[in-house]
Amino acid sequence: MVGLRGVGKTVLLNQMQRDAEASNFHTVYVEAPETRSLPAILAPQLRLALLRLSRVETARAAAIVGLRALAGFASALKLKFGDIELGFDYDPEPGLADNGDLEGDLSALLTQVGEVAKAAGTALIIFVDELQYVEESQLAALITALHRVSQLALPVALVGAGLPQLRGRAGNAKSYAERLFDYPEIGPLPPDQARIAFVKPAEDENVQVDPDAAERVVEVTRGYPYFIQTWGSCAWDAASNDRITLKDVQDASVQAIAALDVSFFLVRFDRMTVAEKVYLRAMSELGEGPHRSGDIAGILNRSSQSLGPIRSSLIGKGMIWSPNHGDTAFTVPMFDEFMRRIMPGHDWKPGSSSS
Repeated sequence: MVGLRGVGKTVLLNQMQRDAEASNFHTVYVEAPETRSLPAILAPQLRLALLRLSRVETARAAAIVGLRALAGFASALKLKFGDIELGFDYDPEPGLADNGDLEGDLSALLTQVGEVAKAAGTALIIFVDELQYVEESQLAALITALHRVSQLALPVALVGAGLPQLRGRAGNAKSYAERLFDYPEIGPLPPDQARIAFVKPAEDENVQVDPDAAERVVEVTRGYPYFIQTWGSCAWDAASNDRITLKDVQDASVQAIAALDVSFFLVRFDRMTVAEKVYLRAMSELGEGPHRSGDIAGILNRSSQSLGPIRSSLIGKGMIWSPNHGDTAFTVPMFDEFMRRIMPGHDWKPGSSSS
């Protein structure tokens, strides 16, 4: 799943995991942070999965081989990826997933995991959130491994979620990624569904929502689920009885925006360098976007080439992405409005004097 922040990708991922487990599939769930390697976050979860599968009598022997493969995998790659921390249940089996080459070793490991799942009469589903943060060579190794288990018709699947640039990053990592995966786009809710998302939770608690109040929420949130949730919470607090009116929504808007600034926007803003903040502020001057990189550079009286490192850093941090060559867009909805609130006036502009 690909989409902007706040559209519910993680919520959907969690629900899919629950559905998979309800269907008696085995699952592992990891979130890919910017600072850790894929082997470091994946290996401990695969160990737990193999231990669970080893309790199935028909899969026990294969699971032991899988645990030996995992031990070899972690030992061989520990020097390359120093953040791997893993307890070993069995000694490595020489020659099995222990060459020290991530692409080949991960393919061998997931192949063995697939054999274990097959022997147990089940499937292993790997859920990965924030997949866009996986470094490109490691993403290539993961794609190669999944391609191999697919060729062998082994029951291992990946369900991931990430920002819109994930599709392009996967394609850059391995050209056949376009054929190997589906990329459903998760976006804002259409107006009728956004209205339901606001009204139904209130009605379930016997609270009436006036039609014009619901319409206002749909308008100000633009259908983004996280924003609907925030406005709903604040409107609920603002209402004095079992009815939410347009005035309640209007009164709640100040609190909703303040809550979003703290919980949704500011935590991302604080991770930026001064130069990155200025770049984002220049973007916001042009509106929601997407914008041509040259237009952003023009506001800063700089060349696009000189701003390239800042733009690349912001893409790496998941703040912006490129929908098309030369275009730049925010990954966080309404971030342009936030930037104008947090950095008002023109002091941020090159050549402006502080007041």
